[in-house]
Amino acid sequence: MRFTVARAAAALIAVHLAVRAVLAFGGYFYWDDLILVGRAGTQPLLSPGYLFDDHDGHVMPGAFLVAGAITRAAPLNWIGPAVSMVVLALVAALALLRALYVILGWRPVLLVPLTFALFTPLAVPSFAWWAAALNSLPMLAAMAWVCAEAILLVRTGVARHAWSGALVFLGGLLFFEKAAIIPFVAFTVAALYGHVTGTAGLREVWQRGQRLWVASLAVTAAWVGVYLLVVDQQRWSFDLAMTWDLLRRSFTHGIVPGLVGGPWDWQRWAPASPWATPPVTVMVLGWLALGAVVVVSLRRKYRLGPVWLAALGYAVACQVPIYLMRSSRFTALELAQTLRYLPDLVLVLALLAAVGLCAPNRAGSGWLDASPRRTLVTVCCAGLFAVSSLYSTATFLISWRDNPAQPYLQNARAALAQAHTDSDAPMLDQEVDPLVLQRVAWPENLTSHMFALLRDRPEFSSATTELRMLDSAGRLTDAQVTWVRSIRPGPDERCGYLVQPDFPVRMPLDGPLLPADWTAEINYLGNSEGSITLSLSEGDEVKVPVHPGLNRVFVRLPGAGDTITVSANTAALSVCVAAGPVGFVAPKN
Repeated sequence: MRFTVARAAAALIAVHLAVRAVLAFGGYFYWDDLILVGRAGTQPLLSPGYLFDDHDGHVMPGAFLVAGAITRAAPLNWIGPAVSMVVLALVAALALLRALYVILGWRPVLLVPLTFALFTPLAVPSFAWWAAALNSLPMLAAMAWVCAEAILLVRTGVARHAWSGALVFLGGLLFFEKAAIIPFVAFTVAALYGHVTGTAGLREVWQRGQRLWVASLAVTAAWVGVYLLVVDQQRWSFDLAMTWDLLRRSFTHGIVPGLVGGPWDWQRWAPASPWATPPVTVMVLGWLALGAVVVVSLRRKYRLGPVWLAALGYAVACQVPIYLMRSSRFTALELAQTLRYLPDLVLVLALLAAVGLCAPNRAGSGWLDASPRRTLVTVCCAGLFAVSSLYSTATFLISWRDNPAQPYLQNARAALAQAHTDSDAPMLDQEVDPLVLQRVAWPENLTSHMFALLRDRPEFSSATTELRMLDSAGRLTDAQVTWVRSIRPGPDERCGYLVQPDFPVRMPLDGPLLPADWTAEINYLGNSEGSITLSLSEGDEVKVPVHPGLNRVFVRLPGAGDTITVSANTAALSVCVAAGPVGFVAPKN
């Protein structure tokens, strides 16, 4: 029997990996993935500033290291990220199988929680997004491993289980700070296992596993210190009404439908990630299935009350801190329907289900004993759940593939290669299309960051003599400066503004500019090779090379104000500057 169960588990994991491979290779870079790409291309891979960067409240040096290594090996090539996601999914699945084996042995019922954890759509959104997968999958693997080690330590007292658990826990923390919950999950699972089997009470679980608990708490305390040092967390919201609405929506539109393989349907407004929109049918089926499982389990088993309370408590606890950090009174309730925050809940539910299956049977529940009829019902229910889950996964993938980044990046790579072939002039640095990455991700939304590691491309600069840009589709096009403001004509009719060393010149604009990254068209006459420095009234200085004769240069000037200051940096350099536009870069008509 044990070999039959083991082979069935291996087959389930193989199918799971096939589904995950279709998801991974059917996806593409999305949002935070491109932030990881940009940072990997502009910062030293092993520098503390790169590894311990505050990434939207996350501290994840392990994820940065893996993402950076893959990105540098093959810049903007999706094969590397897709392979890494499948490999991490395999590691997490094997860790879960080991934990279920430690709890249940090779009993056929092991396949029930394993099937749920491998195929429920609740874990799909966090897998398909590379940046999220680099967070969640190592955490899931670490959580399953530590829970298994905790049970083995309480059961056997062998010290290696304590040190193995503590080291793997530290590894999980390096990828996702949410892994700090792992010791508490492991203690709860070990305590509930001791309770339902009657082998250990709370005191015995604490005493027998003390080395693991103390080591894990010490690691957690140290990591909290690192987190507080890195992250200036000012995102907390105390809008309890909104938090309650989000939590309720996650149950009704996410967790409960996911119990029967829902949600079946997804909606998306690119570039937002898909959110679940389950029909009433699957919501009702979810509640009916949940009610049936609760009733049958309580009639079949003793001591399951704490197990069910733990499941409910974790379903709440794994989401509330996130909603308090990410929400406000203006937050759309669809945030709770993205299901990105539920992969650890899937694992915990699977482990708690395994623990519950170890509880002693009640007298009078013999009709639920092993029999061909029970096997047939179980297999049919598992099959229906798998079909429903695969359908939801397929509809998610259809929605997920609607990704503006894929055609943009593919067109941009070809366009940059062609630009490099056609001209030696640098390209003016610019922001990528906002449907690919918006300004809130600055400076990773700049072409100089996103395409930094590409070999076949022009140089990116703050000044260029040939104004070209990538349009909204990622294609290269000639560009012009829009006339938002203009430089007023200079006082000298023949020279405009005469710029010489030691005599900075202020060139007034015909109106003020608000803070932004502006582009100025500088038309000048120079007497020799050299350089000048330009800056807005409130902005950084930009050094610009100049050449003898009548020329034009386009300069990216960040800042605000109503004046551009120009100074010459080269001895004996004289430059006459004429009027010209200051504005944004737009495709030439």
